[in-house]
Amino acid sequence: MDELAYVAMTGAKQIMLAQSMNSHNLANANTVGFRADLHSFESIPLDGAGYQTRVNAQVEPGGWSNAPGALISTGNMMDVAVNGGAWLAIQAPDGGEAYTKAGDLRVNSVGVLTTGAGHPVMGEGGPVAVPPHSNLNIGADGTISIIALGQGPETAATVDRIKMVSPEPQDMVKGNDGLMRLAQGDAAPVDANARLTTGALVASNVNPVDSMVTMIELARQFELQVRLIDTANENAQAAASIMRLS
Repeated sequence: MDELAYVAMTGAKQIMLAQSMNSHNLANANTVGFRADLHSFESIPLDGAGYQTRVNAQVEPGGWSNAPGALISTGNMMDVAVNGGAWLAIQAPDGGEAYTKAGDLRVNSVGVLTTGAGHPVMGEGGPVAVPPHSNLNIGADGTISIIALGQGPETAATVDRIKMVSPEPQDMVKGNDGLMRLAQGDAAPVDANARLTTGALVASNVNPVDSMVTMIELARQFELQVRLIDTANENAQAAASIMRLS
C-alpha cells in the first residue's frame, strides 16, 4: 500500500474514534451528573527502513472534564445536588465503591436508597436501607430522617447519613460505566464538610455548542484524509500509466 494512502487511512480511522467520543458526550448533554470525556491527538512516527518521513496521528483518551455542571431546580425533595467538588458514594455493579454527581434518588421496592440508574447509595455502614415511612427528609449534611408509617411528626428518626467524598480530581478515573473511582482502587474517606442542596440536580457538564463545533471540525478533518487517499490513488494510476507507455 502506498505510504501516503496508509497514513491518510490511519488518520481517518483515528478521527472516527475521536468523533465517537464527541458524539457520546453530545448524546449525554442532558444526562444528570454526566462528566464529559476528553481526547487528544498524538503524532506517532513510523519506524522502519529509510527516512522517517511518515507520521501517524493517534487519538488518546484525555481523561474527563472537571468543569462544573449547572444546578437544575426540580422541587423534588428526593433530588439532591452535591456542592462543589463533592461526590455521592454509591455501590458499583461489581460490588466496589464508585462516585457520581447524579443525585436523582429514590427508594426501591426492597427499601434500598438508589440513584436513578439503580446504584445503591452508600451510607455510614454500607448501602442505605430505608424502613417503610410516610415522610422522608434529606438534610444538607446528607442525614436521612423519616417518619415511620402510622407515626406522628414527633417520632421523626434518623436512618443513616449519605456518604459524600471530595477526592482530588487528578486522583479519580472514569470507568466505561460512566462512574468515577479512585485511580488506585481504594475507597475515598468521608468528607464531613460536604453539603447537599435538596430539590435540585447537577446537570451534565457537556457544552452542546462546543461539541457541535468539534463534530464539524472532525468531519472536515475526516474529509481531508479521504481526499488524500483519493490523491494517492490518482498518483498511483498516473505512475502506472507512465510505466505502460514506457
